[in-house]
Amino acid sequence: MSNSRFSIETMRRGAFGALAAFIAAASFCQGTAAAADATPIPDLSLAGVGWRNEHNDFILPSMGAGPVTWDPAHPYHGNLPGVPGTARVADLSNPILKPWVKDALQKFNADALAGKVQFTSIARCWPAGVPGTMLLRLNPMYIVQTPKEVWLLFQSDHQVRRIYMNRPHSPNVKPSWYGESVGHYEGDTLVVDTIGVSTKVAVDFYSTPHTEQLHVVERFHVIDGGKTLEVTATVEDPGAFNMAWTGSQRYQKSEQDAMQEVVCAEGESSSARLTPEPGLVPIPQAVKPDF
Repeated sequence: MSNSRFSIETMRRGAFGALAAFIAAASFCQGTAAAADATPIPDLSLAGVGWRNEHNDFILPSMGAGPVTWDPAHPYHGNLPGVPGTARVADLSNPILKPWVKDALQKFNADALAGKVQFTSIARCWPAGVPGTMLLRLNPMYIVQTPKEVWLLFQSDHQVRRIYMNRPHSPNVKPSWYGESVGHYEGDTLVVDTIGVSTKVAVDFYSTPHTEQLHVVERFHVIDGGKTLEVTATVEDPGAFNMAWTGSQRYQKSEQDAMQEVVCAEGESSSARLTPEPGLVPIPQAVKPDF
């Protein structure tokens, strides 16, 4: 191991130690502020414990328009014991889809049915965007709450999403991976309003595109006596969808007590995707900042 490599690893371990200390300190500050406030905010942080889900599709609403899901003729499932996973083939009959979005999904469907390898944004080492971060599974999500900001810390590739509390959106929001998220509490619920999400990232793992008009409102709420975190997103985009639609996700407390290092580009299978090969989608490599 070279000295430079050793230094990088040392700095990373130090950064994770500092992160753990920050989570603990932020949780303490939150508790102190809540004790002094007549209306305490909900504790979504679990004092530093993570939340974990096992679903990489949105949970459909009980009524009303819902997100894109798999075509009934081609059911989707991940890898099962002794059974390889199936390809994602989007249901094009969903009434939310504008014609151009349906056309784009038709091309992805054709590739999937032809057996071509497809990668979601996170599998290509891109940030998952909003509301795509709700679909990150298995690796836990940690929540840090402070009076001015709420941080969503995803173990998956060190993704960090910042929510700015009790303030309006900026006059001119420039597109970015997560857009600009502003939030406030309504009783025991954190309400987050997001605009400015880059069109580089899809809204789901079916590669459903969107426009710069995308507007997402999420509601974070602890249920089941503190055992479950439910997040419900209402998605609007008049440029891509015929109507607003709703999808949700539910997280359970993670048995893991500390964030671990999970680096996408350094995964053992990633090197095979750095060089384009027939039918293989490479990991994007940037020569300049994306934004």
